[in-house]
Amino acid sequence: MKKIKIFLASSKELKLEREQMEIEIYRKCKSWFDRGIFLHLDIWEDLSARMSVTGSQSEYNKYVKDADLFVFLAFSKVGMYTAEEFENAFGQFHTTQKPFIFTYFKNSPDNEDESLIEFKKKLKDLKHFYSGFSDFNDLWNQFNKELDRLETDGFTKNKRPEQKTGEKNITQNAEKVYNIDKIDTANFS
Repeated sequence: MKKIKIFLASSKELKLEREQMEIEIYRKCKSWFDRGIFLHLDIWEDLSARMSVTGSQSEYNKYVKDADLFVFLAFSKVGMYTAEEFENAFGQFHTTQKPFIFTYFKNSPDNEDESLIEFKKKLKDLKHFYSGFSDFNDLWNQFNKELDRLETDGFTKNKRPEQKTGEKNITQNAEKVYNIDKIDTANFS
């Protein structure tokens, strides 16, 4: 059985979405049982509340770093602990190419908190396109597709595909929409 660990990070304001995500991930887990895949979800409500010498958040961050998938949800703000969890996930990703990181923002209210604005700017600086969602069904539809893509690829590390000789590359540039170049195979026997 292949265990896929998912860490779901969000503030208290998205409690309903976290609860619904837990239900849907469990349903997905049941449907993938015969494929030998177990989806294990960690959310902060399920983690121990006991005191830690290094602080409770440092204990949560251990789960973040051990995750295969990190799912970030935000609505009107990004709490300091949720931001810290993202930082840990991104640091781990930068080092090991895991966890896979997904960021979803519920359609923001008119009065976005400065923390949300700053976090979106940070993602833009990282050249990451986050996803928006209108309600839980929209969120689940998007994330469920991501799970299916990952399962098809065997939940392998993020890496660029190897370029093979003799195949065609399709590139896009300012002059042409598609410029098809054949890879030079003259130097290969």
